Amino acid sequence: MSSGRMTAKHAVITGGGAGIGRETALLFAAEGAAVAVADVDARAAEATAGEIAAAGGRAIAITVDVADPDSVSAMIAAAEQGLGAVDTLFNNAGVMLSGDNGPEDTEQSVWDRTIAINLTGVFHCCRFGLPALQRAGGGSILNMSSLVAVMGAAVPQLAYTASKGGVLAMTREIAVQYGRRNIRANALLPGPIGTPLTAQLFDTEEKLERRRVHMPMGRFGKAVEVAEVALFLCSDAASYVTGAGYLVDGGIHAAYVTPLDAAEGDAAP
Repeated sequence: MSSGRMTAKHAVITGGGAGIGRETALLFAAEGAAVAVADVDARAAEATAGEIAAAGGRAIAITVDVADPDSVSAMIAAAEQGLGAVDTLFNNAGVMLSGDNGPEDTEQSVWDRTIAINLTGVFHCCRFGLPALQRAGGGSILNMSSLVAVMGAAVPQLAYTASKGGVLAMTREIAVQYGRRNIRANALLPGPIGTPLTAQLFDTEEKLERRRVHMPMGRFGKAVEVAEVALFLCSDAASYVTGAGYLVDGGIHAAYVTPLDAAEGDAAP
């Protein structure tokens, strides 16, 4: 049952067509928000917006390429026109590209594209979104970072890791600069989440086990579990929370080793 935690909010969610973005759009709408579902995949954005409308919510679909500043500027303008205001930004769109390896074997094109979407894309959304939030009298920004912003990855993914570390640092600075303008800024730092993207990345049992062995809870997170934290951070319940990086990783950051067998408590070597 909805508690109306996002009543009278007007949210833009990038990457809203699938995964965490989709689950967050559905949850925000169920909690009373008007939602602009933005995605590079127009059909995916329209499908999520249609699902919200079918449930009695209010949503519009916007096609956006966050790596293109003109596209992001147009997204914010369309959201303000379609929703009446923008007071909540969830800058969630991101990629993890094939060929993202270590510093010696990651191609320049992979580095550039990853940074363009994951880091510069968030910058574009904040750059064009902040004036809209100020026109609305304030609001909340939530940027998608990652667990790897605070922990190194043994499986090389240098461009992704660097981009997510940059998002966390940028979020802190925005929080400090805009705190007295009634604007909060926080970052989400998920661990491995069961989304279509992770299904592509961990497509064998060996790859899955390489990750699961380090998980105290023994499983990947669910997209809706991240969406619930996003809901808290963007709602008035988090009115005194800004500049934070929220870990949603099932305890991975707290673990040195995890048991081989949880029932017996045997420690992994």
